[in-house]
Amino acid sequence: MWKAFCNWLLYKRMGWTSVITEAHPDKYIICLAPHTSNWDFIIGQLYNGATGMSSNFLMKKEWFFWPLGPIFKRLGGIPVWRSKHTSMTDNLAETAKRVPSFRLCITPEGTRSANPEWKKGFYYIAQKAELPILLYGVDYERRLIECTKTIIPNGDIDQQMREIKTYFSKFKGKKPENFTIGDI
Repeated sequence: MWKAFCNWLLYKRMGWTSVITEAHPDKYIICLAPHTSNWDFIIGQLYNGATGMSSNFLMKKEWFFWPLGPIFKRLGGIPVWRSKHTSMTDNLAETAKRVPSFRLCITPEGTRSANPEWKKGFYYIAQKAELPILLYGVDYERRLIECTKTIIPNGDIDQQMREIKTYFSKFKGKKPENFTIGDI
């Protein structure tokens, strides 16, 4: 029933479409961009509901207050303490190696504001755990969710980050002025 409701709301009522050509193995990282609005979370949750897909996601710890904290955790949220220097990428990579199924969605900008210096933690997690990175773009102008490229980390992070940013350059966020790929 939930799947049918999400499908109706996202695709029929809101008019979104999706183009997904990439295989989804048991373990992967989703690199999702652009992230310019809190609506991205709603669209993502509706998409997950409509497809029956689920993934964990990173979110700043400030969002994990009552009553939202328990809800976000139930949906797969992992709080991030940005002020602390922890080994979160190492911990997540070790977890990914250990468990039979691992799906983690990360927005590389790390904020809803324009940020040309994208975070690279998603890449390091994928590289350490030997996971593919599925590139998911959300385009509000075309009302399109698209995943047509997978990156296999090879250690050349500068070249592969350029490739990732180039892929996302065609997508328009809800607030396009809050998205930049920076100089590539």
